[in-house]
Amino acid sequence: MSVVQRIAVLALEGVAPFELGMPSRVFGNARAEDGGPLYEVTVCTPDGQPVASDAGFTIGVTAGPEALAAADTVIIPPTHAMPGLLRGEPLPPALAAALARIRPGTRTVSICTGSEVLAAAGLLDGRRATTHWVHAPEFQRAFPHVLLDEDVLFVDDGDVLTSAGVAAGIDLCLYLIRADHGTAVANRAARLCVVPPWRDGGQAQYIDRPVPEPTVATTTATRAWALERLAEPVTLAELAGHARMSLRTFTRRFRDEVGMTPVQWLTVQRLELARDLLESSDLPVDLVAHRAGFGSGNSLRQHMRASLGTSPIAYRRTFRPALAEA
Repeated sequence: MSVVQRIAVLALEGVAPFELGMPSRVFGNARAEDGGPLYEVTVCTPDGQPVASDAGFTIGVTAGPEALAAADTVIIPPTHAMPGLLRGEPLPPALAAALARIRPGTRTVSICTGSEVLAAAGLLDGRRATTHWVHAPEFQRAFPHVLLDEDVLFVDDGDVLTSAGVAAGIDLCLYLIRADHGTAVANRAARLCVVPPWRDGGQAQYIDRPVPEPTVATTTATRAWALERLAEPVTLAELAGHARMSLRTFTRRFRDEVGMTPVQWLTVQRLELARDLLESSDLPVDLVAHRAGFGSGNSLRQHMRASLGTSPIAYRRTFRPALAEA
């Protein structure tokens, strides 16, 4: 039987209900092979009392700060009731006391402007973090000791993780499931939530033209075509040719729609395929590299080390220990 991890979601006055409900829905869909739950999600408040949401209704809870002390992971959704944090005001005493109950080493996560709470508590000093791009300039002024990256969907800085606005919180929850239990579990949770199974954390938050005008050709069909040929050495010229665009137009339109260059996107897709093969198959590393389009095991090792900070064998060992030496 799998060990059930405890997640505490801290609801604050003025909390955004959509982001508050994300962890319960996403982590609740993560199931072991026997169908048992992998996470237990508890929504709590700093004092155990109900809080008013920013949507005009009150949220009642069954737990107070004791849930934070018992949690393996603490998640802080955004609130719009503490604008003073961006002006240097301290955390409310009850909130500061509640956060102080989090055990050292507990994985702590913020969604959207929940990062302001972590920053005000000093938990982001000297760390990489992100927040909603709209609030990034104010955030940087208020918390100059935070290494803010406003251009990404989420940041993993070890035991503290932060995400950008709204849907990026779903991406981060799925990322955590994947880190804990592998691709298959995360993908099933994503399917049950009817959301894409994976968006890389380094993807841009704000894409100028995510939905092209109806009269403008898009790169969607070409991306689907490329996904079926990841094992092949697809060139930029071939991608542009499939899209019936010039290299310059294709590259510009691709970046506008996806938020990264075609070459960067291909590398991300190949890494995702390689990770899936390492987790779900017993193929040798060299064959995984070939099927994912990296050509050689050395190339795959270099890309995984640069992107994930690990090797194929070490990655496989995490999910399939018995095959780690394959």
